[in-house]
Amino acid sequence: MTELQTYAIAIIGALIAGGINTLAGNGSAITLTILTEVLGLPPNVANGTNRIGIFTQCAATSWVFHKNGRLNIARHKKYIIPIFIGAVAGGLLAINVSNEQFRAVFKFMMLFMLVAVLVRPKRWLRETDLEFRPKWYIYIPLLFALGFYGGFIQMGMGVFFLIIMVLGMRMNIIESNALKGFVIGLYTLLVIGLFHYQGLIDWKLGFIMAVGQTIGGFLTARFATKYKGADKVAYYVLIVVLIAAIAKLFLF
Repeated sequence: MTELQTYAIAIIGALIAGGINTLAGNGSAITLTILTEVLGLPPNVANGTNRIGIFTQCAATSWVFHKNGRLNIARHKKYIIPIFIGAVAGGLLAINVSNEQFRAVFKFMMLFMLVAVLVRPKRWLRETDLEFRPKWYIYIPLLFALGFYGGFIQMGMGVFFLIIMVLGMRMNIIESNALKGFVIGLYTLLVIGLFHYQGLIDWKLGFIMAVGQTIGGFLTARFATKYKGADKVAYYVLIVVLIAAIAKLFLF
């Protein structure tokens, strides 16, 4: 396989991952596999390099969602702050400690997430409950832990985010996806700096992957803001992503 063919595969895979990340999550399962198995990066460098495409994808989707009125930063800033602080803590840990040991537990967490998604599906198709006021002593620790996970592991962060925001904070799935992209993009920019400081980013490969992820995210965000049935599509994509991830983790 030539270098050009390898890069083409990487961009196509990243494009698919960008779309999956925008509507559901766990697209990093694709990009990290490409970075390690196809492009030959060691796991810790792949983890850092992967953040470049995540940031550019999130920047593109946040712009689309905000432009179309699906991202309200001011309304949800109380959620953004604890996630951001947790992500910084997780990112600091990630540059010093390998997260490979955690992967063994990850597959059982995915099973839990699938059950959470399948039970009472109507909850995933409702509009945002503007009257709901979660208790601060519940949502602050919960969102801090969510951010910590994202900064440390990243893989599966999008799915965790949707479960907490849709089921816990009673937000619409599309608005949750919009907020997810903004928050992840925000803390990922800082995490990139941490990984770069430690020399754990391959900028060339990161930007190649970012091309695909950004295009995939942009196009999917446009679809999500224009198509009336996008919430149902996002819900079904989330189920497919979880089933595929569980099958890969348990069978391969």
